[in-house]
Amino acid sequence: MKITFLGHAGFYLTGSSKVLIDPFLTGNPLAKHKPEDLQPDLILLSHGHGDHLGDAESIAQSSGALVVGVYEMACYLGARGLKTHGMHIGGSRSFDGVTVKLTPAWHGSSVPGQDGASLYLGTPAGFIVQMDGKTVYHAGDTGLFGDMALLGRRHSIDVALLPIGDNYTMGPDDALEAVELLRPRLVIPMHYNTFPLIEQDAHAFAARVTGQTGVAVQVLAPGASVEI
Repeated sequence: MKITFLGHAGFYLTGSSKVLIDPFLTGNPLAKHKPEDLQPDLILLSHGHGDHLGDAESIAQSSGALVVGVYEMACYLGARGLKTHGMHIGGSRSFDGVTVKLTPAWHGSSVPGQDGASLYLGTPAGFIVQMDGKTVYHAGDTGLFGDMALLGRRHSIDVALLPIGDNYTMGPDDALEAVELLRPRLVIPMHYNTFPLIEQDAHAFAARVTGQTGVAVQVLAPGASVEI
């Protein structure tokens, strides 16, 4: 499996299928890809904020990809003409050889509604994605929570994609504790440096994680990839 970091919390997993997660490209100052560069089979959306929904609608329309997320968000996007499949926390389902399980994430989920009010799109989520014999955990936007230990116990995680930006999600200290709980083989940090409010030193985080846990960390620049 090839994992390409799109910037922010966006990833493109390619192998026997092509899985796109949280494709925030347009308006992302660090993104190297354009929406037309991506032709996924599946699009996974962790929650409804604009920096995660991103370009999902246009990519889904051009590629015909199935959009997967919590039920409320799937209904919202389905009403906008997209092909969707709704799930909820703890549920799993296989899509042509790709198994997706929704995990908890402590965050919010909404899009702008009428008159400036927010339209609630259900519970935010993370994902356990299994494809080609590999298991990837995308934490979504979340704070640290103790049940990450259950995720690590229930799933042999090859790669954990963890936010480190702080303010809206875990910062580096809590992300280090998340690594202790999850015990993945590899960590890739995400959700940092897109905006000044979430600036972090990912290489310093990597050195701390490896030094204190022995778990490898791969810091990817937007547009870069790693094979697992």
